[in-house]
Amino acid sequence: MKCLLIASESAEVLFYWTDPEFRQNVQDQYGASQEEGQRPPAFEDSLNTLFAPIIISCSTMVDRLGDSYACFTTENQHNYVLHQFDECLYIAVNGDGQECEDDLRRKIYVMKKMIEVLFGMVNLSSNLLRKELRPQDTEQRTGLWKHLQGLLETYSRLRENDQSFLVEAVERLIHPTLCEQCIEFLERRLLPALNSSSERNGEEVLHSFILVHTKLLAFYSSRNTSTLSPSDLLALIVMTQSMYPSNTDQEDPGPEDVESVSVSGLEMFYTPQPSPTNRSSSGSERTAREDTPMFEFVDPDIQIAEDSLITLEVSPPDPLAPTRVFLEVSLKDGLYPMMPHSMYCRPLWPGITLVLLTKIPNSSVAMSVYSYLEAFAKLEKRLSEGQEGPAAARGQPTVHDLRSKLDKFIKALGPCDIQVPYSDIQVPYSDIQVPYSDIQTSQLQNVWSEFKKRAFTRGGPGFTRELIPWCKSMKTQLCGVYKQCFLNGTTRGADAPQRLSPALQELAQAMVQEKLMDWKDFLLVKSKRNITMVSYLEDFPGLVHFICVDRSSGQMIAPSLNITERSTSELGGGPLAQFIRGKVWGLVRTARQYLQKGYSTVTLRDGDFYFCYFLWFENETGYKLDEVDLPVLPDDSPPIGVLARDYYRKLLRYYSKTHAGEVVKCYELLTVHLGVIPTEYILQHCRQLASKLWEPSRNPLL
Repeated sequence: MKCLLIASESAEVLFYWTDPEFRQNVQDQYGASQEEGQRPPAFEDSLNTLFAPIIISCSTMVDRLGDSYACFTTENQHNYVLHQFDECLYIAVNGDGQECEDDLRRKIYVMKKMIEVLFGMVNLSSNLLRKELRPQDTEQRTGLWKHLQGLLETYSRLRENDQSFLVEAVERLIHPTLCEQCIEFLERRLLPALNSSSERNGEEVLHSFILVHTKLLAFYSSRNTSTLSPSDLLALIVMTQSMYPSNTDQEDPGPEDVESVSVSGLEMFYTPQPSPTNRSSSGSERTAREDTPMFEFVDPDIQIAEDSLITLEVSPPDPLAPTRVFLEVSLKDGLYPMMPHSMYCRPLWPGITLVLLTKIPNSSVAMSVYSYLEAFAKLEKRLSEGQEGPAAARGQPTVHDLRSKLDKFIKALGPCDIQVPYSDIQVPYSDIQVPYSDIQTSQLQNVWSEFKKRAFTRGGPGFTRELIPWCKSMKTQLCGVYKQCFLNGTTRGADAPQRLSPALQELAQAMVQEKLMDWKDFLLVKSKRNITMVSYLEDFPGLVHFICVDRSSGQMIAPSLNITERSTSELGGGPLAQFIRGKVWGLVRTARQYLQKGYSTVTLRDGDFYFCYFLWFENETGYKLDEVDLPVLPDDSPPIGVLARDYYRKLLRYYSKTHAGEVVKCYELLTVHLGVIPTEYILQHCRQLASKLWEPSRNPLL
């Protein structure tokens, strides 16, 4: 009984996801009220009827009280969590008791993150975002919602089964020799071959990495390229897993399976089995089947509705078409969120994927748009706070500097492709080409002319609160320019005018396959047995499990804990393994609750086990820094983690204020010991384990 809904203030459904139980419950509730012979309402209409009172109630409370409720529980024990992002209301529901309030809030924020990655700065304009989330074309809307639903289901599956998504940190495959060879291969062979080719059509490969299921085998970024944030990397792994799901329930390939996997694995994995047809039936069987009425029990109207849904099935996307993603870019002159990139996923073998991230030719336009959006947002904030006149015009950049740059920017946007010099905007890219429509350019020009008339013309109102609506209009028009440049016609499967050619993508795939041909079966096994507890038991007797996370780099180390129907961990596949796994998931949830309250150390005994959690800071030389009082967060704050909102980045900034000039690193350690081990030994184990895990000699790539 699970559901996630995004709705506008007018109760229009912008997106929904439900599990089969919730869907059946809604259909039973609203389908039973129909008179006999009437067609049941569309499911989206039923959802609208169900949630409309809640949405209207929230809007009324915001209008009259300036606040709204964040969560509530109904009489039938259904938990509702709500959060408003601008004019979009997110509602997450659970009715089976499997998700707590924090889980639902986390799901909302992760969905928001995925929408930011897919739509970029269009998220800053509620009006434009509504149109993107709910396209008028029914087939396009069906395809988009299925894509978003797939991302949410993939994230939920990974968080339920994968330790790296439990703690929201990337796990590397621990094989230093092979990892170094792959990184060197990406640096010296793959990227030079791609970026020197004439078939790249103006794109430049910035980042490349190889995934084995969800684990990182190798990652390489071009020189002078911004690092990829842990939050963005986790989001990209979710997208990759959604496109090419890993079948981790399969047994490790044995000697007799290796040949069949290598020969026919790709075809078997990516080609679904065809539905049975009458062509393979004998004549008597065909006659018998044709004489037998099918679906006699189905109401004709219901069958018509199902048939209409079949016609809305979207054709599978072109696997060679890139996915437009918007990622954070950190440069010397500042941080630029939601910058456009193209993402190429090439399956090497089932479970092993090559991912390429490219810079598109006109990406510096996005940096300019963000600079202007930020300037207008700051001006709007100062005016809203009552700062008028010269006080409102101050800032970096000043409004007068902004005026001259924006004049040049708008002048450069023409109805046809033109060269746009951006040397005066201080972005690290050369001249670019910007295709825009006459309508979008004229709308931006008209709003900017009206803004200047009111702000700068003698006799005009000047910098007063009257400018606030025009600040909002300028932000909307700038987002429209951004949308026109980076989102129109760039959905997956659409004809992208600029992209790596299919031949170049196939070359990259073939090069990496040749490099890893002798390793692929080892890698699939290694991904399930990355680190074993056996290697730690001699030094740490009584240690059952641990997770260590370097929050500065967004990476984690933990013994494998994969428990599926056909594969087991070192603890076996019985009740004990499931019990320990449940305890680990519960420990992470408990640690986050205490961390939210400002505690950096948690120790507790639970039956036969003893749990510990530590968060601490070190400098670049590995010296442990003094503890500080951590900030206490309100109950309705974003969930602690990386995907929802990068809590640890904010925590590092908070701590670095008292250590100016020092490189500060943050670490977390969670351990599970047998309860019979004395407490003093457990604490000693934790200290030794923390220092041992990140030793360069033990794990050089981390």
